[in-house]
Amino acid sequence: MALTGDYKLISTEDMLQGHAELCIHAYGFVKSMALKCAIELGIPGAIHGYGGGATLDELATIIALPPSRLPRLRRLMRVLTVSGVFSVQHKQPDDSVCDGAVVYGLTSASRLLVSDGETSSGLSRLVSLMVDPNLTAPFSGMSAWFMDDEQPRSFFEMHHGEDLWDMAARDAALSRTIGDGMTDDSRFVVEVLLRDSRARDVFRGMRSMVDVGGGTGAIAKAIATAFPQVECSVLDLPHVVAEAPADGEVRFIAGDMFDYIPPADAVLLKSVMHDWRDDECVKILRRCKEAIPSKEAGGKVIIINMVVGSGMSKGKGTEKEEAQALYDLFLMVFEGGEREEVEWEKIFLDAGFSGYNIIPVLGIRSIIEVYP
Repeated sequence: MALTGDYKLISTEDMLQGHAELCIHAYGFVKSMALKCAIELGIPGAIHGYGGGATLDELATIIALPPSRLPRLRRLMRVLTVSGVFSVQHKQPDDSVCDGAVVYGLTSASRLLVSDGETSSGLSRLVSLMVDPNLTAPFSGMSAWFMDDEQPRSFFEMHHGEDLWDMAARDAALSRTIGDGMTDDSRFVVEVLLRDSRARDVFRGMRSMVDVGGGTGAIAKAIATAFPQVECSVLDLPHVVAEAPADGEVRFIAGDMFDYIPPADAVLLKSVMHDWRDDECVKILRRCKEAIPSKEAGGKVIIINMVVGSGMSKGKGTEKEEAQALYDLFLMVFEGGEREEVEWEKIFLDAGFSGYNIIPVLGIRSIIEVYP
């Protein structure tokens, strides 16, 4: 059959390369589901517990896999090694056929999926939240949402009939999934934060801080431990505060940030602002401004969020740029989104703040100090 149309304009090599790239994009969801499966099977922890490397048979034994499923595990691990989640080595370079010779190891990504219950680097529950069916299912209707000019709702609400926060308020399991994921993320952020002198300087000299939307207090507790002079509180919705530990390390306050924020030297907003439209962010920041003293007296708002493009090396196609772009589109399911510096600046000015300082020390995210 003769080639027609645009096929005439490209070489056979380009056609086949394009076909392979389309397959990778179209089957991208398979990588997400394979990662989800690996977490649920406990594969990262199994490799870690076996000294950092395990063969297929050893993995199967550790996770108590039925013997008949061993070929399926091999195929799963092939996807996860090709995509860079796990590493693979051969005990005997000339014997790549023998399954027993293939040793699977951890990469910088999969190491973050391991937690011993005491460290702050386990991100398994955060990844589980990212691929939760409640959050991924609405994407199947994204094109219809784009074309509906009269649709005021997010496509999460269009799919489920209610927004995420209303669903979480009535669905205890979803609320726990969100809370667990955000707790893992907070522990990860604060571990990185406390390693960096520039980030630590953000919290020096404060006497009090309220973490708005701080969940079960992971960041507030870490700040209170690292800086004993800082009295830390957490403001969150009643159903979230009801699940908070009553250990007395920080004070938990049930409330709505749109109505009232308790007074403090500083207000922390970690992964909060990207959930809301610009006008809603202005309202939140105005409440923050009411809660803090003047700049001269040490008052400030501390935002931990992405500043799209900040701290990036020049050029396109970097992993950080792709991560920011993907996460921004992910947030669109809730009508949220990440912002560039010029967009942040407009919100700060509209809320009545005088200035800000961006500290790009958290990888794809930054710390933003905002001054009244």
